[in-house]
Amino acid sequence: MKKTIYVKINPTEPLRFQLKEAAEIIKKGGLVAFPTETVYGLGANALDPVAVKSIFTAKNRPSDNPLIVHISKVVDLDVYAVKVSPLVRKLVAQFWPGPLTLVLKKSELIPLSVTAGSQTVTLRLPNHPIACELINLAGVPIAAPSANTSGRPSPTTAQHVLQDLDGKIDMVIDGGPTRVGVESTVLDAISEPPILLRPGEISFESLREYAPNIHLLSQLAVSETQRIRSPGLKYQHYSPSSKVVLIHAQTLKQFKAKAIELAQASIGKKIAVLSLDDLGETVTPYQVVAGTSSRYAALLFDAFRQFEQQGVDTIIAQAISEDGVGRAVMDRLTRAADEEVWI
Repeated sequence: MKKTIYVKINPTEPLRFQLKEAAEIIKKGGLVAFPTETVYGLGANALDPVAVKSIFTAKNRPSDNPLIVHISKVVDLDVYAVKVSPLVRKLVAQFWPGPLTLVLKKSELIPLSVTAGSQTVTLRLPNHPIACELINLAGVPIAAPSANTSGRPSPTTAQHVLQDLDGKIDMVIDGGPTRVGVESTVLDAISEPPILLRPGEISFESLREYAPNIHLLSQLAVSETQRIRSPGLKYQHYSPSSKVVLIHAQTLKQFKAKAIELAQASIGKKIAVLSLDDLGETVTPYQVVAGTSSRYAALLFDAFRQFEQQGVDTIIAQAISEDGVGRAVMDRLTRAADEEVWI
């Protein structure tokens, strides 16, 4: 087993010096985990099929699950994608750098191992200084799914990365907790109408201002080809080892009553609650209280891992409104849930 190098970023020192070794690893075909504004990514040279294959091996990721290609300059859009539409240029001008991934027609430079055999590529320009500086120093686009074992909760800290991948990758760069906490929004920009394949911080409502005819994935009979275009659609994701019960309740009172009922029916087991509001320790001492939809997103995967480490048997999660980033939270909760309850 290889030794994973751990690098803690010092905010008072220039990034170009601190990331030099990481860039060399990428150039030589190695794997580096690094922070973005969404989650930590596991990066390799996107133009090197052998390096790309090592991502799938380290994550135990199915080879038919495509990777997002990260670039650091808007001009690279026309290097790695072709037939870029006016709509895409409008979206790029508004949302890049940022947590918006676009499904586009790929250029010949992008190997099929990155795209799961598809002639499309998922591109994004992250809004994070470490990610962008690493791409610049490496001099190549970086293919990077989330830096976790496939199916597990995505990592929002370097410690989460090490929990899953220590000894399997060359380096992890610790840039602190990520801001957003859930993966980027993925928009299929070559379908007509455009399709929101995966919700993220950039909401459906925000995208509609620029693409009024955009559709949700759930509104359409989506073909297998369209599913292959985006990561995170074909397999179960985001699941902790604890059982997850997702409760859809009209009021906090109803949610609390159901949580108490489930806790009382599970004597001898550890029950945890993930919610917008504090339910009080009468339910369980294992609680993560978000307060807002944005904080729910930021805390979600960390809470899953925290509860795992505490030996929690069942996580009771509160369903929230799908407005804004709430849609992304509910997407991840639904995919992680072993059971859903409607009240």
